[in-house]
Amino acid sequence: MDNALYVGLSRQMTLRRQLDIVANNIANANTTGFKTEDLMVATEQGKPAKTLDGKSPVKFVMDTGVARDFTQGAMTKTGGDFDLAIEGMGFFHVQTASGDRYTRDGRFTTNPEGQVVTEQGNPVLDEGGGPMTIDPTLGPVSIGKDGTVSQGAVRVGRVAVVRPDDMASMAKDGDNLYRNTTNTTLQAAPDARVHQGMLESSNVQPVIEITKLIEIQRAYEGVAKMMDNTAELSRTAVERLGKVN
Repeated sequence: MDNALYVGLSRQMTLRRQLDIVANNIANANTTGFKTEDLMVATEQGKPAKTLDGKSPVKFVMDTGVARDFTQGAMTKTGGDFDLAIEGMGFFHVQTASGDRYTRDGRFTTNPEGQVVTEQGNPVLDEGGGPMTIDPTLGPVSIGKDGTVSQGAVRVGRVAVVRPDDMASMAKDGDNLYRNTTNTTLQAAPDARVHQGMLESSNVQPVIEITKLIEIQRAYEGVAKMMDNTAELSRTAVERLGKVN
C-alpha cells in the first residue's frame, strides 16, 4: 500500500508544478509577445516499495519539461513609430549584458544616443549584428515589412529577424527574452514580416487556462482522497492485525 502513496505523491508534485505554469500563463495574458506554456509529464518505472511477489513494477509520474506554444498572437495597432510586431516565426535580436538574447516583444524606443532599444534599455540589433541608430535630423522613421528602416530617402539599416532550426532550443531568460541553448547561430527569417505601429498580443486564451486550473484542482483533490483512503486502509489493517495477535 506504500506504493500507492508514493505514486500519488509523485502525481501531486507534477500537479503543483502544472498549477504554477498555468497561473503564470494567466498572469501574462496581457504581456506583449508572451507564449503559452504547458507541463510535459511521463511515467517512470521504479522499484516497488513493497509487493507480495517483490517483482511487480511501480510507475511514478515525473516532470519532463515545459512545452511552449509559439503560434502567432493577435496584432494590436498602436501607431507608435518604434512599436514592431513580427508576423511569422522569428525573433528580434537584442544585445544584453549577458550576451545575445531574442524577443517577440516589439515595444521599442530610442535612448539618448539614438539607439533603438527595448523597454529595459537593451539595444536592438540590425542584420549586421550592430545596434540600430536613428538620426532625428533625418526626419520620420519608416520601417518596411522586410525590416528595412528608412528616414526619408536614407536607408538607415534593417532590423534583424532571426530564428533557430529548432524552436525547442529557445529557453526563457526573463524580461520577455529568450536565449539560444545551442552553439548554432540563429539564421535570418526571410519569410517573417515586420509590422510598424503594431504589437503582437500574447497567445494565451484565458478561458482555456482557467478551465485547466479547475481540472488541476479536481485532479489534486482526487489524488489526495485516494492517498487518504490508502492510509486509512493501512491503519485499519494494522489495528485488525494487532487484535488477532
